[in-house]
Amino acid sequence: MSALVLGPLLRYVDSDSATIWVETSGAAEVVVTAGERRGAARTFAAHGHHYALVEVTGLEPGTHTRYEVHVDGELVWPEPGSAYPPSVIPTMKPGKPLRLAFGSCRVSVPHDAEATEEFGVDALRAYALHMAGEGDTRWPDLVLFLGDQVYADETTDEVRDFIASRRSLDEPPGEEIKDYEEYAGLYSIAWSDPANRWLLSTLPSAMIFDDHDVRDDWNTSWTWRRQMEATEWWHDRIVGGLGSYWVYQHLGNLDRSERAADPLWQRIAGHDGSDELDLTDELDAFADRADQHPDSYRWSYAREFDTQARLVVVDSRAARVLEPDRRSIIDDAEMSWLDGQLRGDVDHLLIGTSLPFLMAPGLHHAESFSEALCNGVWGRTVARAGEHLRQAIDLEHWGAFQQGFQRVARMVLDVASGGRGEPPRSVTFLSGDVHHSYVATAGPNGDVTDLRTTSRIVQAVCSPIRNPLPAAMQRVTTWGTRPRLGRVVRRVARLGKVPPPPLTWRIDRGPWYDNNLAVLEVQRDGGLAMTWYAGDVEGRDPERPVLRTVAEVGITAPEAR
Repeated sequence: MSALVLGPLLRYVDSDSATIWVETSGAAEVVVTAGERRGAARTFAAHGHHYALVEVTGLEPGTHTRYEVHVDGELVWPEPGSAYPPSVIPTMKPGKPLRLAFGSCRVSVPHDAEATEEFGVDALRAYALHMAGEGDTRWPDLVLFLGDQVYADETTDEVRDFIASRRSLDEPPGEEIKDYEEYAGLYSIAWSDPANRWLLSTLPSAMIFDDHDVRDDWNTSWTWRRQMEATEWWHDRIVGGLGSYWVYQHLGNLDRSERAADPLWQRIAGHDGSDELDLTDELDAFADRADQHPDSYRWSYAREFDTQARLVVVDSRAARVLEPDRRSIIDDAEMSWLDGQLRGDVDHLLIGTSLPFLMAPGLHHAESFSEALCNGVWGRTVARAGEHLRQAIDLEHWGAFQQGFQRVARMVLDVASGGRGEPPRSVTFLSGDVHHSYVATAGPNGDVTDLRTTSRIVQAVCSPIRNPLPAAMQRVTTWGTRPRLGRVVRRVARLGKVPPPPLTWRIDRGPWYDNNLAVLEVQRDGGLAMTWYAGDVEGRDPERPVLRTVAEVGITAPEAR
């Protein structure tokens, strides 16, 4: 067996440094060489698995430098005879217009004709093959994965076979992921396809979880949470889910200073290296604490890209406040942090949140009305029926958490009107989750506020990468985007005493239902260009898709202020 089990994944990269994540088959020293630069790290262990995060510093800004990975002196990457170009570290170039790919929701199934017929073409893999063939002149600077990187509750045949190799599928939770070990297998399957593995080795990535990384409707309500905690398997599931997320996804999101402040990383960095640090017990205790006391750890993070853009990635799942009389999609600590991040003095403020902040108005108002019913505005009997409906049809997005939605909407208006520094050219939400893509634009609701904004306020959604919405649900979703329905449902929501939103918005483009990956690019004139790409196999080998443009959307810069 190769000493390299999984990876390398190229994670946080700035103008002169990069972090590379790997999983190895045993305790080892991992060395990454990039030109004349070198980084090394000892592995740490968790639940019998071995990991390293290696930092390489002193790189030249704006360069693409080939790199190699050695494990205990053995060259393990690039693999001999690889069909893909050498992996590189592409450092950021100050002043270069930012190019950011984003998307969400990807199932890990084969790429043969049968799986393609059922699940469509993997847009990420199609983009990887395109990158491998065109050289490195127009690659994104990074890709932002906005949730459902893995599906712990809707498992594939390969995942179920792995689960069955270690326990009976009749044992709760059946065909779903049970614990850390099964999560490790799930990630291995998700990230092992050769084309996607190469892409992840050469395109920097940032990530945030959504519900299927743990379970459908994760933290929908107080009732949902009590139902889960009453089961015999939920504790191992949530501890394994959050612990593995920290190892496989979150650790690579952090820059050097953020890692230095992380208590688990402090244990790794402070270990003397005489033997391998086993982090299992501390990781499990940390994950349990993060679940029971969400304000004990922040999964959200932010990045600056010169004065061009600030990317703020928001956890809209783990930090929820679920008490019926005090519901918010993020808790007070998270809200305070977000309040400090949402400010101007930057060309574009980009807000990554797995759940769309602005859904079709009809769907948004339906969710706000659902929350009012579940909170008892029309009595306990209706509240119980409302809770059943809320869980059955996933009424748990930002609109279903009015307290949090209202506060963040007012923050955005404050930024866009110049209350927090020079207004950005755009405040743009980047989201996934809903298995359809669209672009919405917003402005102040004159019935609620007299603020005047100069920033464009935009919601851009790219979902799914590979997990298409069933045809029946596509028809329902299309119907739900109709403006007339939005006006009707808004009036119904008022009957439930739902306060009017500070923003008013409409769907400008979409919805479309392709498996796709979007790329956002800052324009030199101050605007934004966004393109959605899909893979096309018509008349071709299903394993060799070509890239197809699904939609192009331009967000023009506001007039000079």
